[in-house]
Amino acid sequence: MEWKLPVVKLAHKTLQRFGRGGSFPGEIALRLDPDFIEKVEMPEIVVIVTGTNGKTTTSNLIADAMRQAGLKVINNRRGDNLNVGIATLLAANVDSHYRVQADAAVIEVDELTVYRQFKALKPTHLVVNNFFRDQLDRAGEMETIIRKIQEVTEDFEGHIILNGDDPNVLRIADTAKKARIHYFSVAETSVSSKTTDEASEGKFCPRCGAPLKYSYYQYSHIGRFCCENDGFGKIDPYIQIHDADLERGRFMCDGREFHAFMNTIYGIYNCGAVLAVMKTMGLDPEAADRTFSTFVLNEGRNEVFNLSRPCVINLVKNPTGANEVMKYIVAQPGEKNLCIFLNDNDQDGHDVSWIWDAHFERLNVPEIRTIVCSGLRAYDMALRLKYEGLDDRITVIEDSTEAVRWLDHAHKNSFIIATYTALHPTRAILRKEAHQ
Repeated sequence: MEWKLPVVKLAHKTLQRFGRGGSFPGEIALRLDPDFIEKVEMPEIVVIVTGTNGKTTTSNLIADAMRQAGLKVINNRRGDNLNVGIATLLAANVDSHYRVQADAAVIEVDELTVYRQFKALKPTHLVVNNFFRDQLDRAGEMETIIRKIQEVTEDFEGHIILNGDDPNVLRIADTAKKARIHYFSVAETSVSSKTTDEASEGKFCPRCGAPLKYSYYQYSHIGRFCCENDGFGKIDPYIQIHDADLERGRFMCDGREFHAFMNTIYGIYNCGAVLAVMKTMGLDPEAADRTFSTFVLNEGRNEVFNLSRPCVINLVKNPTGANEVMKYIVAQPGEKNLCIFLNDNDQDGHDVSWIWDAHFERLNVPEIRTIVCSGLRAYDMALRLKYEGLDDRITVIEDSTEAVRWLDHAHKNSFIIATYTALHPTRAILRKEAHQ
């Protein structure tokens, strides 16, 4: 019925005016019409971004680079990647005939639900960043995720952009026979290693079960690998990044130098995904480089708040993410304090034993002066750190506001690691406490 869409759009505009709303307009749209998303006429270009870590950053980079290239693009910038968030994005950008008013849509989709939304969103491109075991409540689901993505892409004839250095991701290419497969890969860097104590996946070939042989690891199971029996892992990269200089924030690709938007190896992989998407469309790579050089991380991705000294907050939800954030923190010069907010709500995962799989021994360096443990499971976090010999640096402050104020009054550069449900409340406290 014709009155439904105007009601949703009015709700969206009203809530926006008051700086509120989130995914509520999408909830209204789906309640009024459960088939709302299927009815939307999508634009000519639809890029779906999925995977375990880095979806929001990668999708925002892709959208911004396409805008820099002159396209009108819509995207779910805040990472509202479930049905209601996607419905909100579409409802806000369709005309009265359900046609999206843009040249392209870049849509982050949760890896657990992408198989449900794939057909309705009518993608032209699918980008898969990586697959890690996430919250332990979902640990048995990685195989299911991969299998279901394989099912929905079996007859897909569009572009699939895959992290060619992740054996879990590479499996999709084996079954998506009708798609145009494009790999991005990163050559050995200063942070690469010949061995790893992090990788829990990627040990065996999914085709024959033989051990995979790695020539180098970047982080966790990401790196250059192959099966000596059947050649699984031997790829011809569509985008090959090399000479990545993490200190200078530069890398080379296709004969030219690019800026890196952040000086981390996982940030370089994000850039690889962006360049692959742009290349499939014949868009100017200069537009991507302008995006990389000006991109500002937010919403808990290396986001900086001005307390008495700068405070950087990062979202962490699994051991791999925690390891990479800790590497970043330790690499920053000078003395610093750290606060870890650990919650166990539904969206965090009730099982917090994943913290025992993360390498918190990395924090045992003299530059880290105090580690404040906060959140619903603050004492679990403190116990984990105690086992790494950090007893004399642990302070437990369960109250979030008091924990942030402690960092402020300590007058040192500080870093915050927060699980999902702790992230936004902590950001709100940081905004309130920040010095103007």
